[in-house]
Amino acid sequence: EELAHAEVLELFQAALARLVQDPLLCDLPPQVGTGGWGDRGGSRTGSRSARCPQVTAEEIGSQVALEYGQAMTVRVCKADGETVPVVVVQNASVLELKKALRRHFQLRQARQGGVQHLSWKYIWRTYHLTYAGEKLADDRKKLREYGIRNRDEVSFIKKLRK
Repeated sequence: EELAHAEVLELFQAALARLVQDPLLCDLPPQVGTGGWGDRGGSRTGSRSARCPQVTAEEIGSQVALEYGQAMTVRVCKADGETVPVVVVQNASVLELKKALRRHFQLRQARQGGVQHLSWKYIWRTYHLTYAGEKLADDRKKLREYGIRNRDEVSFIKKLRK
């Protein structure tokens, strides 16, 4: 009976991952190929969870909030040209955007491997977030006070030395 419960839980998690597979959320692995979400093969004793990262409750909550209009997507353009979609609540502050960006990269790194630690203190000391040429300097200020709406693009700009 315990094995049946584990199988049901594994199927539920795989289906949930497919449901949440959305380009607005974090970079989930593809659902095809060996060891992916759609792979039904493998040993019952082996841990597929170790090979496939779990969808977090936060990601599911973000998807639901997007569907109900309680959240928005802010596209953050990195210096290398990559655009990262980050989900925040409608009345989010600049600080909440920064925290969401940090969570996005932590999840992506956990799923893809690579660098395990980024110094966010260094990043915020070295770069500004800007929108329409204006620095998002006040962490307490709401994004909408800067005029940022759903699907708007915010950019990382390197700070100039004094």
